Amino acid sequence: MLALHRTIIATVVGFAAALPAHAQTSQNYPTRSVRFVVGFSPGSATDFTARMFGQKLSELWGQPVVIENRSGAGSTLANAVAAQATPDGYTLLVVSASFAITAVLQHKNLPYDALKDFRGVAQFGSTTGALVVPPSLGVKSVKDLIALAKERKLLFGSAGAGSGLHMSTERFNIVAGIRATHVGFKGQPEMNVEIVTGRVQYGFPSVGTSMAFLKDGRLLALAVNTPKRSPHFPDVPALIEIIPSFERDAAHALMAPAKTPTAIVRKISMDVARVAELPDLKERMHAISFDIAPSTPEEYDKAVRRQLEVFGEVARAAGLIAK
Repeated sequence: MLALHRTIIATVVGFAAALPAHAQTSQNYPTRSVRFVVGFSPGSATDFTARMFGQKLSELWGQPVVIENRSGAGSTLANAVAAQATPDGYTLLVVSASFAITAVLQHKNLPYDALKDFRGVAQFGSTTGALVVPPSLGVKSVKDLIALAKERKLLFGSAGAGSGLHMSTERFNIVAGIRATHVGFKGQPEMNVEIVTGRVQYGFPSVGTSMAFLKDGRLLALAVNTPKRSPHFPDVPALIEIIPSFERDAAHALMAPAKTPTAIVRKISMDVARVAELPDLKERMHAISFDIAPSTPEEYDKAVRRQLEVFGEVARAAGLIAK
């Protein structure tokens, strides 16, 4: 079901008059409101990132940033809206791992091409995920969990079949050499509760959604998915320390319709890098264990191609698509 929610982030009262398309340049961009299309509902991790960066870009530009939530169908509704938008830099798509995942799992049925209809603008950064288990499971490390999973069939949770969490955990299972049964839930909160009870044995929620359980000991973090240890949990190893071949999930980022002028794309990318250095934004994102890591448009285009390759391999190995 399509859910549409629109919010205006602004530091100005009025809207500047729009210039004709031929008059738009990277120097005077933007001259009116900019729309960020988000494929998830208000309050989601991707939505929070869009709002935090949107607010700071609005302050920098002196123009409103409109957050338009087009939730549903694994973010494909939002992706389609952005793909069909006028390529002038005034409609941008905020993406997460789901962009590449849906392109892999539903490529035959999508009304857009993930590579041909979009171009990268800038990466924002990545959320921190934790491999968690209930203390009652009796495992104390990643190696313990792998050993137990090889002895008996375990259940792992996610936020639904084909979700980022599903693919992240399938990727872990593959590189760890284990097989387990997937149980999908409506969202991360529901999954976390089921792991706490022990009815599901492990999962890979974001630290932001599981922080309370981790702090009070109802969940045990065995590893985090960041390149290095999280400052929130310095005693918890990075998964790459244990399994070097594990790759982190896709980041939150901005994309634009493919024909958006390069000069405008570069201007937006540089502005994202500028606001990423603001101390108050860093503090807000650090509080939810979000690692800010801006990129150039070319770097993010390369990252998307790599994501499609990796998620394709995971989906085939997990039997989600034909080999």
